[in-house]
Amino acid sequence: MDTSVVTTKGQIVVPAKIRRKFGIKKGTKIAFIEQNGKLIIQALDKSYFEALAGVLGTEGKMLKSLMEDKKKERDL
Repeated sequence: MDTSVVTTKGQIVVPAKIRRKFGIKKGTKIAFIEQNGKLIIQALDKSYFEALAGVLGTEGKMLKSLMEDKKKERDL
């Protein structure tokens, strides 16, 4: 089990082993999800959004839009 300490600013460090395993790099957005009294930390990467494709019945248009927005953010 890997652990981290919360700083006075509320920040945590994700251990290097976990970052490598989940492909978390500088600039990766992270979601904090409450579920059944537990805290889930989810990297918001391409595979996360691909898993959501079709949920809204938009035939992938939402995913394409999100990926375009993400590309624009990287270009800035």
